[in-house]
Amino acid sequence: MTRNMDTNTYLAFAGAVLIGGANFVAVSFSNRELPPLFGAALRFALAAIIFFLIMRVSGVSLARGRAAAGAAVYGLLGFGGAYAFIYYALVGLAAGTVAVIMAAVPLFTLMMAVLLGQEWFTVRGIVGGSLAIAGIAVLSLGTLGGDLNPVYLIAAVLGAVAASASTVAAKSLPNVHPLNMNAIGMTSGAFLLTIGSLLLGERWALPNETNTWLALSWLVVLGSVGLFQLFLYVVRRWTASATVYALTGMPVVAVALGAVMLGQPVTPAVLVGGAMVIAAVYVGAARQDTADAKGRSTPGPARQREWSNEEGV
Repeated sequence: MTRNMDTNTYLAFAGAVLIGGANFVAVSFSNRELPPLFGAALRFALAAIIFFLIMRVSGVSLARGRAAAGAAVYGLLGFGGAYAFIYYALVGLAAGTVAVIMAAVPLFTLMMAVLLGQEWFTVRGIVGGSLAIAGIAVLSLGTLGGDLNPVYLIAAVLGAVAASASTVAAKSLPNVHPLNMNAIGMTSGAFLLTIGSLLLGERWALPNETNTWLALSWLVVLGSVGLFQLFLYVVRRWTASATVYALTGMPVVAVALGAVMLGQPVTPAVLVGGAMVIAAVYVGAARQDTADAKGRSTPGPARQREWSNEEGV
């Protein structure tokens, strides 16, 4: 791995964390007018259209066969299942409780990747995942607690599992072009979210407020097209369990932006929890990737494989 590639991957990882953190604020504006699942379905449907247009202009052919099926599974898990479960969990659980459960994504991902032979079981991965959970728990002090309805609790856990599984699925399909992964994946995810929205009886209507349109525009262009291209760029070069630490760093960015844009307080718990999360990202992602770059092999498919415009034949 060249120094330049290292730099590009770290920049892509940092970009994913920053954009994903800003998405929390954008979703808070979007949810003021749009029902959650309908808003998510609309977001990913519009983003999928943009991806298909980019594919047409850049000459990337549409994936077929196993490649297309794999991209659809990635989308059903990552865009459909994860978002549907998490939004549903937020109906009955405090945001801090859901955040702590989502902080377990690196551990879930590591376990799945080990079971599928993609990665080795490492102490560093366990330490990083544990730090992530502890950091998010501290970061969420004041929003934890309340009655933990088992239905919503299970939904939150399933959301974390779906997010983990989608990353492992993306890693297992290294020859599928990222544009195809996102175009097909977001289409299948939007379809699943649409079904969920219909089942919940959500009201479908386009937004009227300017702030909602601005938030939706951000979520479609940068929050979906930009974010998930960066995410797939990183997962091609790092292990799946290292890549998902981007999800752990996002709440720290969200808290910082919330303080600036929404006037939310920055407490000692926020500072301590944020520091723990940053440490978790360093141990679980940056240090793990450095060790791999020094020659430790990763089981399963090669960590870097090029894709072509003729995948899925």
